[in-house]
Amino acid sequence: MSKNATLNSDVRIEHDLIGERAVPAEAYYGVQTARAIDNFHISGVPLYHYPELIKANAMVKLAAARANRDCGLLTDEILRGITGACEELIEGKLHHQFPLDVFQGGAGTSTNMNANEVIANRSLEILGHRKGEYEFCDPHNHVNCSQSTNDAYPSALKLAMALANRDLVAEMGGLVADLRAKAAEFRHIIKMGRTQLQDAVPMTLGQEFGAWAASLENEIEALKQMSVLLLTVNMGGTAIGTGLNAPEDYPERCVVHLVQITGMPIRLATNLIEATQDTQPFVIYSAGMKSLAIKLSKICNDLRLLSSGPRCGLHEINLPPMQPGSSIMPGKVNPVIPEVVNQVCFRVIGNDLTVTMAAEAGQLQLNVMEPVIGLAILESIKLFKNAAHTLRHNCVRGITANEERCRLGVEHSIGVVTALNPYLGYDVCTDLAAEALRTNRGIVELVRERGLLTEDQIRDMLNPEKMLGPMRRI
Repeated sequence: MSKNATLNSDVRIEHDLIGERAVPAEAYYGVQTARAIDNFHISGVPLYHYPELIKANAMVKLAAARANRDCGLLTDEILRGITGACEELIEGKLHHQFPLDVFQGGAGTSTNMNANEVIANRSLEILGHRKGEYEFCDPHNHVNCSQSTNDAYPSALKLAMALANRDLVAEMGGLVADLRAKAAEFRHIIKMGRTQLQDAVPMTLGQEFGAWAASLENEIEALKQMSVLLLTVNMGGTAIGTGLNAPEDYPERCVVHLVQITGMPIRLATNLIEATQDTQPFVIYSAGMKSLAIKLSKICNDLRLLSSGPRCGLHEINLPPMQPGSSIMPGKVNPVIPEVVNQVCFRVIGNDLTVTMAAEAGQLQLNVMEPVIGLAILESIKLFKNAAHTLRHNCVRGITANEERCRLGVEHSIGVVTALNPYLGYDVCTDLAAEALRTNRGIVELVRERGLLTEDQIRDMLNPEKMLGPMRRI
């Protein structure tokens, strides 16, 4: 048995700087993970709730192992074991062996060691040894070779976010496609546009949905661009960026292997000392998600307004009824899907503030707050993916239009007088609007009464379909 581990029937005894600690015999994690499990009872949310982070850690460790073999620091046999363990983690296996709370002190050391220990113990099994026989494959000496938490952990965080961002972009893209489908379906439905919640000028319901789609599409494109910043890593910087304990050509070799493993255009930072203490890529990406949250929440507000009623609200659209809306008011159905997406957006905006404060809290050569930065961003991505999926399938696809209600609003609106501005002038149109509002009469009726336009001109100028874009002067 290893000098670092002693086997018992149900546990094995491992040793570290603090002393001896019992570890469950069947566990792939080791003593340092066991201590962290004891120390951090904070959120109740384990690391394995974020599989992208576990996969990213395995990718980083595999790239490091291959680079260390290139540099002559690992044998082919040890590389074989580490490779097998990392590939299993990338495939989604053994993720339950990452039970650490997502909130933790130590700048990510506990997460890094959780990965090192699981990979080491699974490597030992692949190589024909027992868990804890670390002389054959050690969490520190082999799996963590040429690394520090301070380069491996942030690199894994960035990679996890980049991986998760691809799924987020795909799900948000699906939401955009569904909004565009509704824009096409509603392209013929005339309604009143509104500014400051007051009647403005006519538009189509399709134009309204199309604008929402374009708004989200812009945010998705911004996220794609911002995520590129996550692909610059500081592997090889080790503790503070000086590269202590890493071979001279290790950083470049590690990044080459990381590109091959991930298929992503990952780059090595030009200044590893700066990159080790810098959290700005996280800040910029988080800001992009905040911007998306603002846009998405605004769209959900609009959906709730347009579906308000059914008798005493706008009632221009119907959201699919998902559940009874009240425990006391019979027949009431609430817009629960937009409401829950609103709440997701609020949480994402709050997470961005967390990222901002944590990034500001860095001192000297390291920012120890990276765990909460990682949690905030990965949680936001996860929430957004689920929210977009829910909004698409449980709301947008089932929306129907109340076409008659929409047209009635146009026909009775004073806002159509705006179309007469180029022909009658602002002052005359203002007087018409004021009289229509005061007497509850229609604009067309007043124009006829005053003899301001011929019938042909009225039909041409006040035709709602002709108010949907630039108008020719008559």
